[in-house]
Amino acid sequence: MAPAMHLTLIALFITSTAAYTNHTVGGTAGWLFDQNTNTSSANYATWAANQTFDLGDYLIFRTNTNQTVVLTYNETTFRSCSIDNSSDSDTSIYDKGNQEFGKPLTVEVPLTIEGANYFFSSASDGIQCENGMAFGINVSHGVGLPPSLNQPPPPAYVEPPSNTDGSLTPPATVESSGAGLRVGDNVRRVVGYALTFYGIFALVRV
Repeated sequence: MAPAMHLTLIALFITSTAAYTNHTVGGTAGWLFDQNTNTSSANYATWAANQTFDLGDYLIFRTNTNQTVVLTYNETTFRSCSIDNSSDSDTSIYDKGNQEFGKPLTVEVPLTIEGANYFFSSASDGIQCENGMAFGINVSHGVGLPPSLNQPPPPAYVEPPSNTDGSLTPPATVESSGAGLRVGDNVRRVVGYALTFYGIFALVRV
Protein backbone atom coordinates (compact mmCIF):
# COMPACT_ATOMS: atom_id res chain seq x y z
CA MET A 1 0.00 0.00 0.00
CA ALA A 2 2.82 2.42 0.85
CA PRO A 3 4.45 2.38 -2.64
CA ALA A 4 1.03 2.78 -4.29
CA MET A 5 0.22 5.72 -2.02
CA HIS A 6 3.56 7.36 -2.84
CA LEU A 7 2.95 6.96 -6.57
CA THR A 8 -0.52 8.48 -6.22
CA LEU A 9 0.84 11.49 -4.33
CA ILE A 10 3.59 11.99 -6.92
CA ALA A 11 1.03 11.83 -9.75
CA LEU A 12 -1.17 14.37 -8.00
CA PHE A 13 1.82 16.66 -7.45
CA ILE A 14 2.86 16.46 -11.10
CA THR A 15 -0.72 17.09 -12.23
CA SER A 16 -1.13 20.10 -9.94
CA THR A 17 2.18 21.70 -10.89
CA ALA A 18 1.59 21.13 -14.60
CA ALA A 19 -1.98 22.44 -14.46
CA TYR A 20 -1.07 26.14 -14.35
CA THR A 21 0.76 28.19 -16.96
CA ASN A 22 2.69 31.46 -16.90
CA HIS A 23 1.96 33.43 -20.07
CA THR A 24 4.49 36.14 -21.00
CA VAL A 25 2.36 38.79 -22.66
CA GLY A 26 3.58 39.54 -26.18
CA GLY A 27 6.29 36.89 -25.94
CA THR A 28 9.79 38.27 -26.36
CA ALA A 29 8.36 41.65 -27.49
CA GLY A 30 7.01 42.33 -24.02
CA TRP A 31 4.38 44.87 -23.03
CA LEU A 32 5.89 48.08 -24.44
CA PHE A 33 4.85 51.15 -26.41
CA ASP A 34 6.87 53.46 -28.67
CA GLN A 35 5.68 57.00 -27.99
CA ASN A 36 7.53 58.36 -31.02
CA THR A 37 5.60 56.22 -33.48
CA ASN A 38 2.52 55.55 -31.31
CA THR A 39 2.82 51.81 -31.88
CA SER A 40 2.90 48.85 -29.54
CA SER A 41 5.71 46.34 -29.60
CA ALA A 42 3.37 43.45 -30.48
CA ASN A 43 -0.14 42.72 -31.71
CA TYR A 44 -1.55 41.65 -28.36
CA ALA A 45 -4.95 40.62 -29.67
CA THR A 46 -3.26 38.15 -32.05
CA TRP A 47 -0.96 36.94 -29.29
CA ALA A 48 -3.90 36.29 -26.96
CA ALA A 49 -5.89 34.47 -29.67
CA ASN A 50 -3.17 31.80 -29.83
CA GLN A 51 -3.18 31.09 -26.06
CA THR A 52 -5.37 29.04 -23.76
CA PHE A 53 -6.06 30.59 -20.36
CA ASP A 54 -7.31 28.83 -17.22
CA LEU A 55 -8.02 29.81 -13.65
CA GLY A 56 -4.79 29.89 -11.66
CA ASP A 57 -2.62 30.87 -14.65
CA TYR A 58 -0.54 34.04 -14.51
CA LEU A 59 -0.01 36.73 -17.11
CA ILE A 60 3.56 38.06 -16.94
CA PHE A 61 3.97 41.60 -18.27
CA ARG A 62 7.60 42.45 -19.16
CA THR A 63 7.27 46.21 -19.35
CA ASN A 64 8.50 49.49 -17.88
CA THR A 65 6.96 52.37 -15.98
CA ASN A 66 5.93 54.19 -19.18
CA GLN A 67 3.00 51.78 -19.46
CA THR A 68 0.37 50.58 -17.02
CA VAL A 69 -1.36 47.21 -16.68
CA VAL A 70 -5.11 47.46 -16.16
CA LEU A 71 -7.29 44.40 -15.61
CA THR A 72 -11.03 44.90 -15.91
CA TYR A 73 -14.07 42.65 -16.12
CA ASN A 74 -16.13 45.56 -17.46
CA GLU A 75 -16.28 45.62 -21.25
CA THR A 76 -17.42 49.26 -21.26
CA THR A 77 -14.32 50.29 -19.30
CA PHE A 78 -12.16 48.26 -21.67
CA ARG A 79 -13.62 49.79 -24.83
CA SER A 80 -13.37 53.32 -23.42
CA CYS A 81 -9.60 52.83 -22.78
CA SER A 82 -10.16 54.73 -19.53
CA ILE A 83 -10.50 53.91 -15.84
CA ASP A 84 -12.42 57.13 -15.08
CA ASN A 85 -15.79 55.41 -14.66
CA SER A 86 -14.52 52.08 -13.34
CA SER A 87 -15.11 50.71 -9.85
CA ASP A 88 -12.80 48.96 -7.42
CA SER A 89 -14.89 45.80 -7.70
CA ASP A 90 -14.39 45.31 -11.44
CA THR A 91 -11.07 47.01 -12.30
CA SER A 92 -7.52 46.79 -10.94
CA ILE A 93 -4.38 48.76 -11.85
CA TYR A 94 -0.98 47.10 -11.51
CA ASP A 95 1.91 49.54 -11.40
CA LYS A 96 3.65 48.54 -8.11
CA GLY A 97 3.63 52.18 -7.05
CA ASN A 98 6.68 53.20 -9.10
CA GLN A 99 6.45 56.87 -10.14
CA GLU A 100 9.67 57.11 -12.19
CA PHE A 101 9.45 56.92 -15.99
CA GLY A 102 11.38 54.38 -18.05
CA LYS A 103 12.18 51.97 -15.21
CA PRO A 104 12.03 48.24 -16.04
CA LEU A 105 9.06 46.53 -14.44
CA THR A 106 7.64 43.03 -14.30
CA VAL A 107 4.00 42.68 -13.37
CA GLU A 108 2.45 39.31 -12.51
CA VAL A 109 -1.34 39.10 -12.73
CA PRO A 110 -3.15 35.95 -11.57
CA LEU A 111 -6.30 34.87 -13.42
CA THR A 112 -8.89 34.39 -10.67
CA ILE A 113 -12.20 35.09 -12.44
CA GLU A 114 -13.67 32.73 -15.01
CA GLY A 115 -14.96 34.25 -18.24
CA ALA A 116 -14.07 37.52 -19.97
CA ASN A 117 -10.93 39.32 -18.70
CA TYR A 118 -9.76 42.52 -20.38
CA PHE A 119 -6.32 44.13 -20.24
CA PHE A 120 -5.08 47.51 -21.44
CA SER A 121 -2.63 50.32 -20.71
CA SER A 122 -4.25 53.50 -19.42
CA ALA A 123 -1.08 55.60 -19.85
CA SER A 124 -1.00 58.71 -22.09
CA ASP A 125 -4.72 59.37 -21.50
CA GLY A 126 -5.77 56.22 -23.36
CA ILE A 127 -3.59 56.77 -26.44
CA GLN A 128 -1.59 53.59 -25.79
CA CYS A 129 -4.76 51.54 -25.48
CA GLU A 130 -6.26 53.06 -28.62
CA ASN A 131 -3.10 52.16 -30.54
CA GLY A 132 -2.81 48.48 -29.70
CA MET A 133 -2.05 48.18 -25.97
CA ALA A 134 -5.23 46.21 -25.29
CA PHE A 135 -6.53 42.66 -25.52
CA GLY A 136 -9.28 40.47 -24.13
CA ILE A 137 -9.16 36.81 -23.13
CA ASN A 138 -11.58 34.13 -22.04
CA VAL A 139 -10.55 32.31 -18.88
CA SER A 140 -11.71 28.70 -18.59
CA HIS A 141 -12.20 26.80 -15.33
CA GLY A 142 -9.41 24.28 -15.97
CA VAL A 143 -8.67 22.49 -12.69
CA GLY A 144 -9.84 25.47 -10.66
CA LEU A 145 -7.93 27.89 -8.48
CA PRO A 146 -5.01 26.63 -6.39
CA PRO A 147 -5.36 27.06 -2.60
CA SER A 148 -2.99 30.04 -2.65
CA LEU A 149 -5.46 32.02 -4.81
CA ASN A 150 -8.66 30.61 -3.36
CA GLN A 151 -8.80 32.31 0.02
CA PRO A 152 -12.20 32.97 1.61
CA PRO A 153 -13.16 36.64 2.04
CA PRO A 154 -12.69 38.17 5.50
CA PRO A 155 -15.76 38.22 7.77
CA ALA A 156 -18.01 41.23 7.50
CA TYR A 157 -17.46 44.04 10.00
CA VAL A 158 -20.02 44.09 12.82
CA GLU A 159 -20.78 47.39 14.55
CA PRO A 160 -20.42 47.18 18.38
CA PRO A 161 -23.77 47.45 20.25
CA SER A 162 -24.69 50.92 21.54
CA ASN A 163 -26.77 52.26 24.41
CA THR A 164 -30.06 54.10 23.88
CA ASP A 165 -28.22 57.42 24.00
CA GLY A 166 -26.04 56.35 21.08
CA SER A 167 -22.87 55.82 23.11
CA LEU A 168 -20.95 52.60 22.69
CA THR A 169 -21.45 49.97 25.37
CA PRO A 170 -18.34 49.85 27.57
CA PRO A 171 -16.59 46.51 27.94
CA ALA A 172 -17.95 44.32 30.72
CA THR A 173 -16.05 44.34 34.00
CA VAL A 174 -15.61 41.32 36.22
CA GLU A 175 -16.37 42.04 39.86
CA SER A 176 -14.01 40.73 42.51
CA SER A 177 -15.15 37.53 44.20
CA GLY A 178 -13.79 38.73 47.54
CA ALA A 179 -11.26 35.94 47.71
CA GLY A 180 -8.40 38.42 47.52
CA LEU A 181 -7.67 41.35 49.78
CA ARG A 182 -7.82 44.97 48.74
CA VAL A 183 -4.83 47.24 49.36
CA GLY A 184 -6.57 48.94 52.34
CA ASP A 185 -7.32 45.55 53.92
CA ASN A 186 -3.69 44.50 53.59
CA VAL A 187 -2.42 47.68 55.29
CA ARG A 188 -4.86 47.39 58.19
CA ARG A 189 -4.05 43.72 58.69
CA VAL A 190 -0.29 44.37 58.73
CA VAL A 191 -0.73 47.19 61.28
CA GLY A 192 -2.91 44.95 63.46
CA TYR A 193 -0.30 42.19 63.40
CA ALA A 194 2.43 44.68 64.31
CA LEU A 195 0.50 46.11 67.30
CA THR A 196 -0.35 42.61 68.58
CA PHE A 197 3.25 41.49 68.32
CA TYR A 198 4.44 44.68 70.07
CA GLY A 199 1.97 44.15 72.94
CA ILE A 200 3.07 40.54 73.47
CA PHE A 201 6.71 41.55 73.39
CA ALA A 202 6.09 44.29 76.00
CA LEU A 203 4.35 41.84 78.35
CA VAL A 204 7.22 39.36 78.10
CA ARG A 205 9.71 42.03 79.07
CA VAL A 206 7.70 42.95 82.17
